[in-house]
Amino acid sequence: MTVATAGVVGTARPGVRVATLLGVLGVVYGDIGTSPLYAFKAALEHFKDGGVHDWEVLGLLSLIFWALVLVVTVKYVLLVMRADNRGEGGILALMVLAQRGVTGARMRSVLALVGIGGACLFFGDGAITPAISVLSAVEGLEIVTPSLQEFVLPLSAVIIVGLFVIQWRGTGRVGSLFGPVMAVWFCVIGLLGLIQVVQKPYVLLAMSPSYAIEVMVHDKWVAFVALGAVVLAVTGAEALYADMGHFGARPIRQAWLLFVLPCLVLNYFGQGALVLADAKAVENPFFLLAPAWLRLPLVFLATAATVIASQALISGAYSVARQCVQLGFLPRLTVRHTSATEEGQIYVPQVNTALMIGVLILVFAFRTSDALAAAYGIAVTGTFICTCVLAIVVFRRQFHWSRTATLAAFGGFFVIDGVFFAANALKVPEGGWVPLVLGLALMGLMTSWKRGRDLLFDRWKQDSLPLASFLVRLPQSRTIRVPGMAIFLTGNPDYVPGALLHNLKHNKVLHERVLFVTVQNQDVPEVPTEERATVNELAPGIHRVVIRYGFMESPNLPRDLAALRTEGVSFEPMQASYFLGRETLVPASVPKLPVWRLWLFLVMARNAVPATEFFRIPSDRVVELGARVAI
Repeated sequence: MTVATAGVVGTARPGVRVATLLGVLGVVYGDIGTSPLYAFKAALEHFKDGGVHDWEVLGLLSLIFWALVLVVTVKYVLLVMRADNRGEGGILALMVLAQRGVTGARMRSVLALVGIGGACLFFGDGAITPAISVLSAVEGLEIVTPSLQEFVLPLSAVIIVGLFVIQWRGTGRVGSLFGPVMAVWFCVIGLLGLIQVVQKPYVLLAMSPSYAIEVMVHDKWVAFVALGAVVLAVTGAEALYADMGHFGARPIRQAWLLFVLPCLVLNYFGQGALVLADAKAVENPFFLLAPAWLRLPLVFLATAATVIASQALISGAYSVARQCVQLGFLPRLTVRHTSATEEGQIYVPQVNTALMIGVLILVFAFRTSDALAAAYGIAVTGTFICTCVLAIVVFRRQFHWSRTATLAAFGGFFVIDGVFFAANALKVPEGGWVPLVLGLALMGLMTSWKRGRDLLFDRWKQDSLPLASFLVRLPQSRTIRVPGMAIFLTGNPDYVPGALLHNLKHNKVLHERVLFVTVQNQDVPEVPTEERATVNELAPGIHRVVIRYGFMESPNLPRDLAALRTEGVSFEPMQASYFLGRETLVPASVPKLPVWRLWLFLVMARNAVPATEFFRIPSDRVVELGARVAI
């Protein structure tokens, strides 16, 4: 099997590595890199009533530091990133990897639910990140000039709308700026933190876990609630794993260990040092790190950084949506490629519109980044738990770790993730319900679509004619063969497509050349070119073609059918006619789905992107034959 090219990046020439590392900064670390804007400030909010004591500041810094070390560095960078599916990472790639080798249908279903749950929470993260990031950056205007407070909300909305409106152009044109901007961002926040740390070096004592333990033991409930804000420091950890296929594991690890982690730690500790020196700095310790003359430029830089962080989540949402379609959990969506050279640069209009509406609703409903912080943690920690569960299965079954080693490593992380999730669960009434409701709604959509498609396929299989029987009867049928090529799409290569039977029934002819084409989605990111298609001649002029795509690929049937010339199949695009079946779905007298699931499935089916557009088939070469199907 061919290894995905993404893994080659890590062994690139030294002259290329700098550009690769810059790309990693711009795409992978935008989310976690902008967490200092709100994470430490949100954690301090829980201690402001009684006045923030020095040991509480050190305790919070210690919690943030060890969260970065344990959750991000050890769990994701050193362990989870080892579990790649041909170089690709992410919750759905991990789900497919976990299901591999599992024979029990029940266990596979459970793993699928865990993976889909993580993906649904990722969509929630994709809606909350632009809202909280842009709001927290623009709120810096209040520090520059308090009179600008009334402009924070409308300006944030304008930035968000502008960000989504330009998505159709693709990230290729501005992608080259992302890395340098984020490099400047990390350098600036690291330097601002270092200045304060030098003035109060004893803040570095917070690296000792004893301060984290002390604040948890002394403040108990308040400290436990504050963990819901501490986890905001590790938001974006999932992006390290999800974007592994773009750059490879090695550059992501190098960028984190040598540059990103030190800059983040310096900034957090600098904010802590500032609060230790001036208790009033708790109002906004990040922007107060900068001298007065630098605060307005810092607001502009922070806004640019948050736009980049938001862009990474939006692009990630497009990729996850496409993976869900390819894995059969969502109906066909419009996927537009925005780059002639990069397969991964796509634009999904339906997802873009839904995200924009969702983000704007969140901005105007919550109005401040502090209020949104309550909604943010649930999505992040929920995804952490799903990843941890799947990783346990993968490391136990695929990597053959002993049960003791697996539980010792990931059992501990499961406890940490569970504690973070429990702390955020307390914020459900304050806004934590948002990602939960969104996640449950998306899970309802995906599971209804999957179950409906399975029932539809079973019904179609019952009513279909085996292809072997058709081919045996064909010579005796005296069917008239007419010039040209007919392409019939079928979900099962062993059965006759319904469109062909309808064509014979009404037109009573069969083309001289016939292709039965089946598109199969594989549980790998990309299918190697040499394994793309399989061709079998079933009878004179009749071929069965199976074309395979990975879950990170977008189908292009005309292109791949044209490539069959090397297999001896003469394919002329302007002489080929595509015969497609269009089912009109109606409820059966005794539906096999609950009413709400049936309704969801029918709505999604009626609004799915037509097969012609999804498979990039020229519309003027298509003949559709309809039928009513009751489910």
